[in-house]
Amino acid sequence: MAETRKENLNDRDIQVILGTLLRAGVIISMSIVLLGGIIYLVHNKGVITDYAVFKPELSKFSSIASIFKGVLTFHGDAIVQFGVLMLIFTPIARIVFALFSFLIERDYLYVLIGIIILGIITISLNGGLAH
Repeated sequence: MAETRKENLNDRDIQVILGTLLRAGVIISMSIVLLGGIIYLVHNKGVITDYAVFKPELSKFSSIASIFKGVLTFHGDAIVQFGVLMLIFTPIARIVFALFSFLIERDYLYVLIGIIILGIITISLNGGLAH
């Protein structure tokens, strides 16, 4: 007789997936930053900017849209900032994945808590409530 098994994710499976997600996110982010740093040094012939003095014109990649434009044109500093963005969004992806796992488990209290946390993060990334 064939055994019928219900294929559900248990807590151990979810923890393994979340751990793998976090590890992969950090490794990918680190690789992107390293690649961006190499491209930056090649394009600038090894000359490193003096960051002891703040120069606002150097913050040309301060918005997500400008970072993406810089990545498409292979600006090393934009690629580095994109890697940092990936590092920032890695734990956010973990929260989103956890939300889906709580939905599968029908644990609605944790779904609500996860949505509140995502809301707080979204508000914080957009500059907070006071503009």
